[in-house]
Amino acid sequence: MFDVEFDRPRLIWHRGARQIWTTTKGAPDMTPAHPPQPSIRRRRLGSQLRRLREDAGKTVEEAAAFLEVHKATVSRVELGQTGIRPRDIGPLLAFYGVTDPDAVVALEALARDSRKRGWWQQYAETLPPEYADLIALEVEASQIRTFQIALIPGLLQTEGYTRAVTRANPAILDDASLDAFTKVRLARQEVLTAPNPARLSAIIGEAALRTPIGGRTVMRGQLEHLLSVAGRQNASLQVLPFEVGAHAGLSGPFVIFSYPLPAAGDVIYLENLTSSLYLDDPEDAERYRTVFDNLRSAALNPGDSRRMMRDIWEGMKGSS
Repeated sequence: MFDVEFDRPRLIWHRGARQIWTTTKGAPDMTPAHPPQPSIRRRRLGSQLRRLREDAGKTVEEAAAFLEVHKATVSRVELGQTGIRPRDIGPLLAFYGVTDPDAVVALEALARDSRKRGWWQQYAETLPPEYADLIALEVEASQIRTFQIALIPGLLQTEGYTRAVTRANPAILDDASLDAFTKVRLARQEVLTAPNPARLSAIIGEAALRTPIGGRTVMRGQLEHLLSVAGRQNASLQVLPFEVGAHAGLSGPFVIFSYPLPAAGDVIYLENLTSSLYLDDPEDAERYRTVFDNLRSAALNPGDSRRMMRDIWEGMKGSS
């Protein structure tokens, strides 16, 4: 369990127990949320509806009276535990004073999509549920900002690098699932090459470029891939060099997902060996955006970063 206090309800996804727990400020409520694995789309939709209701100064009771449902139904919708009919979105937003037609369309689409199965769900028996939720966040994001100090970010890994990372830590995945996990990780990268691709901003620690994971041949291939991605219009790669010393990211790696609808807010993804944590509170998001901007200022600019990657790649020539 993370030793963190929360001002608003959030979800902590535990890989080992594969349960979802709701947590509020103070001691956690250890009652499993229902259903056991709610859709991350429903979670995002509920979070947005809650935020719009609060911004409008409406109570749960008032929203329930407007929809002619029990207040517990509104609470379950806002926690992502149950869905809401797309046709109820427009009237509800009007009740909240939201007149932006794009907001209505986007939330109606999210309500419809919350019932759909994603391509990654064919691997449901292999993937931990929190990893499936990570993919769901990725495929809908318009911008992805990621910071990694010791590893190449997953969206930028080659097949050889992914396999080497996975094999190095048997606590993450057993050999029987390695092929499926690798396929999924490579398939995730399509968000960067789709017709309307996400914009990627990645800050990568110099250690991640110099550690010969999988051997130097694998690392040369990985560096070649990074140089290729760095040339895309929708990608910005920056290296945080050793010489920076102390920096804003010493607390660890993180990912910031942003979405086309301003009301959606950002979602922060944090991970350790056995747990994943998603934060959607605006204050948390603002702190992580500030840290990311600080890291971006401390890192080499994209041009100098490409030169460093190429120099490291050149230094590995002739090695196996």
